[in-house]
Amino acid sequence: MLQTEFPFTLPLGYVDAEGNLHQQGVMRLATALDEIAPLKDPRVRSNQAYLLIILLSRVITKLGTLEHINPKVIEGLYAADLAYLQDLYCRVNQNGHNRVRTQCPHCEKELEVELSSMGE
Repeated sequence: MLQTEFPFTLPLGYVDAEGNLHQQGVMRLATALDEIAPLKDPRVRSNQAYLLIILLSRVITKLGTLEHINPKVIEGLYAADLAYLQDLYCRVNQNGHNRVRTQCPHCEKELEVELSSMGE
């Protein structure tokens, strides 16, 4: 069965206006519309780097106890968390899973490892 949602734990976490820390979240696979729609956004047109902010706000379906994930929330993430989410987005949307190929340091056998949802 195709996995469409991927739980994660941010390395640092989002701190909301009340000082609550939100680290546990869920990201869903992106649709074609998720990748196309942000290109019409004036913030993306004036700054291509903003594409990541809009994209993540569309595909992150849960972050702690927050009711809504919007660009303002993603803007408030620490750089380490943004980098983590960008990497997760690329892995799950390019590969359809959260596994990476690696090699055993002892026997040198190649294998796939499921990455933890714990801020690798």
